[in-house]
Amino acid sequence: MPAGHGMRARTRDLFSRGFRQKGFIPLTVYLRSFKVGDYVDVKVNSAVHNGMPFKYYHGRTGKVWNVTKRSVGVEINKQVGGRIIKKRIHVRIEHVKPSRCHEDFLERRKKNDQLKAEAKKRGESLHVRRQPAGPKPGFLVEKADIETVTPIPYDVVNDLKGGY
Repeated sequence: MPAGHGMRARTRDLFSRGFRQKGFIPLTVYLRSFKVGDYVDVKVNSAVHNGMPFKYYHGRTGKVWNVTKRSVGVEINKQVGGRIIKKRIHVRIEHVKPSRCHEDFLERRKKNDQLKAEAKKRGESLHVRRQPAGPKPGFLVEKADIETVTPIPYDVVNDLKGGY
């Protein structure tokens, strides 16, 4: 028989729930609130068939562009040929979780604002932009003493005496 080409073809392992993650879905999943502009990871929960995204979007990160009663609209980049297209899909909240991709940026921005405020109190300007790592500092390799090692000559006569 030829291979199937359905919506969920070849998703046996892709959509399977993790070890000790099977069973009922915790209420925190349903009580989470998403706002427009939030970054979310699409992670399909195979226990809920409604509002399940196509398998391509599983594991992708997108931005929320719409919030409805039971789902969120997620904008995800998809490479088609040589171009990248922004795809807008609606996904139920069981298949979406908040992404941590933006945390480092927000933390760095908060720290930079604090540093700028402190510098302003002191009356000096501060450069907070990240700089690329420069070249490593040079060093000199000291010349080591050269030691020549010669092999011990093979003695056939003594080898036979100790022998068999």
